[in-house]
Amino acid sequence: MDRRHFLAALGITGLGVGVSGYRWWPDEGFWNPCHNDTMPQKLLDHELVQEAFEGLNFSQLWDNHAHLIGTGDNNSGIWVNPNMRSIWSPIQNVQFLFYLNASCADNSDNVDHTFVQRLKKIINEFPPGAKVMLLAFDYHHDNNGQIIKGQSPFHTPNNYAEKIANSFPERFEWVASIHPYRLDAIDALKDAIKKNTRAIKWLPQAMNIDPSSAKCKAFYQVLADNNIPLISHGGDEHAVDAGEMQALGNPLLLRNALEAGVKVVVAHCASMGSNTDIDKGKYGHETKNIELFGKLMKQEKYRSLLYGDISAITQINRAQDVFETIYTHDEWHDRLIYGSDYPLPGVMPVFSPLTSVDRGYISQHQAEVLSKVRKHNPLMFDILYKRMIAVKGKKLTNEIFHTRKLFDPEKIS
Repeated sequence: MDRRHFLAALGITGLGVGVSGYRWWPDEGFWNPCHNDTMPQKLLDHELVQEAFEGLNFSQLWDNHAHLIGTGDNNSGIWVNPNMRSIWSPIQNVQFLFYLNASCADNSDNVDHTFVQRLKKIINEFPPGAKVMLLAFDYHHDNNGQIIKGQSPFHTPNNYAEKIANSFPERFEWVASIHPYRLDAIDALKDAIKKNTRAIKWLPQAMNIDPSSAKCKAFYQVLADNNIPLISHGGDEHAVDAGEMQALGNPLLLRNALEAGVKVVVAHCASMGSNTDIDKGKYGHETKNIELFGKLMKQEKYRSLLYGDISAITQINRAQDVFETIYTHDEWHDRLIYGSDYPLPGVMPVFSPLTSVDRGYISQHQAEVLSKVRKHNPLMFDILYKRMIAVKGKKLTNEIFHTRKLFDPEKIS
């Protein structure tokens, strides 16, 4: 199986966009070796690792985009669509198997526990202060606010995300996921705020959320009144089944949230696919989602409200010109924030540092060090890779990785 066929099976080719020009065989094979030994001190002390970490204040480094997955085998309340565990739904089944392997979870009857233990181990290999924000994930709901399990990829309850975060507060924070059409949406939101959620997470295509709908108005008001950011997926979605709902990933649909005064993080900087420029009416031109994101970023009135996270941008399903846009748009950098999209950095074939060598973004020596790090700690690999890359002499600034200020504004040190 070559890389393109694997990506097609995994469902993340981006409709064929962006994988041309990449090495046809994965740099490190298809399967995460899941080394469970501690990262060798010699590797942590390597000059290239230390150089990449230079200038970072780890007390301010909060990964804003880490998924909390499982199977519900530990009374967690996690639910997974049966299609993701069935050989009769091969694409979804392959996706789920690779996500489990990426997280080094024990694919038997102990997935939930081993997923969390692995994440604790790898975040503990960072200097003190660094944290991951664990994402809950709500069900798909219909337009009347009723749960439609059959169209939901999975569900991670808010109370489970909160519980896991509270069990390890020196390294974990949590992010609630609440569908705005729910009949109890406002009560659930207020409850999550009382329990110290750091943000709200939406994946509109998987959940059936139109961010421009009037049904979101009261929800936005509570977010704005309490200074709670909204992290909403932007651009096309291929990591889970989005059906025929890709239009809900149009960044322009988030205008109502911005106009209500909500701080909005567009996940992945809307770096995949295209949508209609609805500012020009329903017959507006089909435009790359990242250009629609850029259109919002140009509006001065959104300067203190609109952000983009850099999770997943180094995956090989990002077109080269789109990826380079993020690195070279200096005027965006003070509004970009770090995210990993964990556990995806552990899905081996979807990254190719050697392609970055071919393109002159990193050196061969850097790629070799990254490969060694990744076998022990994909989360550290993700940060180092993004820190090492230089596109036309441009690198991501230190401040992009100092994300705590957006989610914990009263405790900046």
